Amino acid sequence: MTVEIYRDAWGIPHLRADSALELARAQGRITAVDRAWQLEVERHRSQGTSAAFLGAEAVAWDRFARQARLDDTARRCFAALERRDPETAAWVVSYVDGVNEGLGDGLGSGGGRAPEFAESGLVPGRWEPWTPLGVWLATHILFAGFPAKLWREEVVRRLGAEAVGLFATDGNGTSGSNGWLVSGARTVTGHAVIGGDPHRFIEDPGVYQQIHLACPEFDVVGLAVPGVPGIAHFAHTGHVAWAITNAMADYQDLYRERLRVVGSSSSVEALGADGEWRVAARHVERLEVAGGESVEVEVIETERGPVVIGGAGEKEAAISLRYPPRVTEDLGFSALLPLLRAREVADVDRAFDLWAEPVNVVQAADTAGGLLHRVAGRVPVRSEGNRTRVVDAWEEGREWRGWHAMPRVGVSEIAVMANQRGLAEELGVEFASPHRAARIRELLVSRAEWAGSDMAAIHVDTHLASAAVLLEHLAGGGGQRLSAEGAALRDQLLAWDRHMDAGSVSARVYAAVRSAVVRRLAAEPALAVLAEPPAYPEVFLPWLALKPRIGFALENLLKVEELYGIDRTALVCAAVEDVAAAGRTPRAWGETHRLAPWRALAGSAYGEPGLSGDHDCVLCTSAVPGVTDLAARGPAARYVWDLADRDQSLWVVPLGADGVPGAAHHRDQLPLWVEGVLAPVITDWDQLAQENKENKENKENHDD
Repeated sequence: MTVEIYRDAWGIPHLRADSALELARAQGRITAVDRAWQLEVERHRSQGTSAAFLGAEAVAWDRFARQARLDDTARRCFAALERRDPETAAWVVSYVDGVNEGLGDGLGSGGGRAPEFAESGLVPGRWEPWTPLGVWLATHILFAGFPAKLWREEVVRRLGAEAVGLFATDGNGTSGSNGWLVSGARTVTGHAVIGGDPHRFIEDPGVYQQIHLACPEFDVVGLAVPGVPGIAHFAHTGHVAWAITNAMADYQDLYRERLRVVGSSSSVEALGADGEWRVAARHVERLEVAGGESVEVEVIETERGPVVIGGAGEKEAAISLRYPPRVTEDLGFSALLPLLRAREVADVDRAFDLWAEPVNVVQAADTAGGLLHRVAGRVPVRSEGNRTRVVDAWEEGREWRGWHAMPRVGVSEIAVMANQRGLAEELGVEFASPHRAARIRELLVSRAEWAGSDMAAIHVDTHLASAAVLLEHLAGGGGQRLSAEGAALRDQLLAWDRHMDAGSVSARVYAAVRSAVVRRLAAEPALAVLAEPPAYPEVFLPWLALKPRIGFALENLLKVEELYGIDRTALVCAAVEDVAAAGRTPRAWGETHRLAPWRALAGSAYGEPGLSGDHDCVLCTSAVPGVTDLAARGPAARYVWDLADRDQSLWVVPLGADGVPGAAHHRDQLPLWVEGVLAPVITDWDQLAQENKENKENKENHDD
C-alpha cells in the first residue's frame, strides 16, 4: 500500500494513504518522528513511571497515576473496545504500530532526532495497544477539577458552608477556552465560520499537533492530540467542521472511606452504605526515582473506586475517586473514526453521542447550512452532595443512578462557548466568569458581516471587564488618604482603557495593584486560616493554594456585600500605596507577563516573549495574581474554520509543528502566535512539498 507524506511551509505533516488503517499507521509514525520525546513522556506519565528519568519532582504525579489506576483503566478500556468496536481497536493498533516504527533511535527516527533522550539517559520504549487510551486519560483526568471538592471541604471546615460561594469560580487549569460559531446569515460568503482557541498549560512541545489526514474514506485537517489517533477536538473535513470547549461539568466523585486491615494480614476491608464491610483490592507498587531512593506506593480500590488520599491503617480517613471510565470501561474512542468520516452536522452529532470524557461543549457547521451546539460526554446522576463535596461512602444515597442526557440548543446566527454558565449549567458546579463570553458576543454583534480572515481580532482582544470592581473601589475611595504618589497611581488607573496590552504601563500598574490586593486579603485573619492546606498529596495542592483562589475570585470578593468586616476600599487604597512605595521605574505589562511553557527537562534556555492578555480577557494568557505575572497557561492553538472554502481556514500554535529543539519548525510559529497572526490552512496537495518521493513514484507507476 502507498503512503504519501507532505509538508507545508510550517513543517505541518499532510498524510495520504490508501486506507484508514495505513493512514493511522502513518500518523503514528510521523508523530513519533516529530514528537518522540513528548510521546515517551506522555507514555510514562500514563503509566506512573516518569520519575524513573525525571527524578523526585515527578513522584507526586506518578503516585497519583498508580493510585488512580490510570494504566489499568486504559488496559480495561482497550479490552472493552476490542469487544464492542473491533474496527476502532484495529485502527488504534495500527497507529501504535506506526509509533513504534517511528520511535527508533536511528538517524532520522524520532529517538535519533530528539536530544532529550541522550540528556536523560532514557531509551525509547515500546507502545502497547492501550497506550493511546492511557495518554488520553492521563491528559484529561484532572479536567473536571475534582480536587476543588477538597478546597470546598476546607472552606466549610474553616469558614462555614456559606463561605463556599465566595470562591465559586474556576482557577486551576480548565477554564479560558473560547469558541464561537457565526452562521452564514452573518458572513460575507453565506457560509458559517467557526473560531476559537483551547486554553491549556503551554507545553514544549505543544499539546496540539496540526495535521492533515486523507484516504479514500475521508480528508480531514485539524488539531490532533499527540499520542492519540485521528483528530478529536478541532477539525474540518471539507464538508463539516467542529470545535469544543470544556463544559465545566462535574463527573467525578470523592468518597471518604472507612478502611480496616483484617487481622494480621495485608487484606483491607471498606465499609459500605449497607453497613457491611467488604474486601477492597490492595497491592503495593514501587516507583523508581532517578537520583534517589525508590518509593513504595500502596494501591487500594474499594467498590467506589481507587483510593487517592490516605490508606489502610492511617489515622485520617482515606478518600477514593470514582470516575466514569473506571466504571464503564469506555473512553469514547468509538467516536473518533465516525468524526473523521463525517460529512454533515448530523454525522458529527451522532459521533459525539459516543463521546465519554472530558465533557465538552461542541459546535459544528456544515456546507449545507447545518449548525450544532450541544454538550457531549458522560455525567452521572447522583446527589447534590456528591457534586459539591467529599461524601461518606457509608452513607445511603451516594451511589450513581444512570447518566444525564446531554443538553443541546438551536443556533440562529451566533453561538458562543467560553466555559461560562449556560448550556451545561445543570451538569456543573463552578464555571468561568461570564466576561469572555459576553465580550465575544459583543464583538460579534458589532458588525453585520464577518469574513474568516477577520476573526483573528477576536482571538487577541484584551479588554478586561473584571477590572471594573477594583477600579470602582478606587474611584469611590475619595475619603481615603493617599500619598501624592498613590494619588497619581489612582488617577492613572482611573484613566486607563482597561486593555491588558503588552506595551501598556497602566496594565502593569493594575496588575501590580491587583496582586497587592490579593496579598493583603490573604493576610486578613478571617481568610488566612485557609493558608495552610491539610496534608493532602502534592498533586492536589494547586487547588488548595489560598492566593490563587483569592486571585481568581477577586472580583466576587471585592463586590460581595459583606466580607468578614474587611474594609475593602481601604484595603485597595493600601495596595495602591504598596505599589507606590516600591518606587520602581514604570514597566509595561509584557515585561513581566511573559510566556512560561512547561518542559519535562529544562533543556535549552529561551528568551520567552512578553504577552498581552489576562485571565478574564478573550486573550486568556493566565497569570496568577498575588503569585506571579508569568503565563504558564494560554491559547494552546487558535483556529478559524471557514465552511465556504476550507483553504480559507486559518490556524496557529504557540511554538511549532516540530518537537525537536533547534529544528527549523520547532518555534517558527511563536512570533505569529504572540502577534495574533494566523497561518493559512493548506490542503491542496500541489502546494505541498513531498517528503517521500519513492512512494510517490511507486504510486505513479501503479497508476500508469
